[in-house]
Amino acid sequence: MTGTLYLIPVPLGPSAPADSLPANVLSTVRPLRHFVVEQAKTARAFLKAAGTDLPLQELQLEELNEHTRDAALDHLLTPLRTGHDIGLLSEAGCPAVADPGANLVALAQKENIRVVPLIGPSSLLLALMASGLNGQRFAFQGYLPAKEIERTKALRELESESRKRQQTQLFIETPYRNRTMFDAILQTCQASTRLTVATDLTLPGESVLTRTIQQWKKQAPPEIERRPTVFLLLA
Repeated sequence: MTGTLYLIPVPLGPSAPADSLPANVLSTVRPLRHFVVEQAKTARAFLKAAGTDLPLQELQLEELNEHTRDAALDHLLTPLRTGHDIGLLSEAGCPAVADPGANLVALAQKENIRVVPLIGPSSLLLALMASGLNGQRFAFQGYLPAKEIERTKALRELESESRKRQQTQLFIETPYRNRTMFDAILQTCQASTRLTVATDLTLPGESVLTRTIQQWKKQAPPEIERRPTVFLLLA
């Protein structure tokens, strides 16, 4: 019998796990011994706050992040193959969505290992819910290019696709480049295109604002520098 791979969501920022995670998620986490995590230090902080049946020093944490080579994934499944359950943790929000944990899930599925997603906060869905944009047809684009020319081209393509399909486009940026991205959207997109800026979701400073590009240009820019933000646009 193989173990189960549990996809464990975590808070989107510095808040108590019980504030955003259901009780059954925490009760699933506590007895686990084996974890695959993006960063061991922050994972231990989450596990300490969530509570574990075993002392933290007895937990087995393996890292899986953007630096992990594909050849190392096979080793991470070893506990599952010997009947032990594993908890997969992302840095924030839901694992395997815009997250390197997706590679481990793909390998587990290939080996017919049971994968169980647990309920928790997803910044993408929360932003879409609060945006007022099209929630029936949408696409997540991850990170857009950082270079100006390539970023401008990508924004124009997304706006065109949004207009053609009436599809909400979601994307994110490294927090310290949020203002650069916001300015690029205003410079590139048409006046009637709607833009939602969703910042610090589930946290005390949460803000979700939807305006047309024309309206955004007439008001003070949102305070988004170095704050986790999701951008959504609908042409």
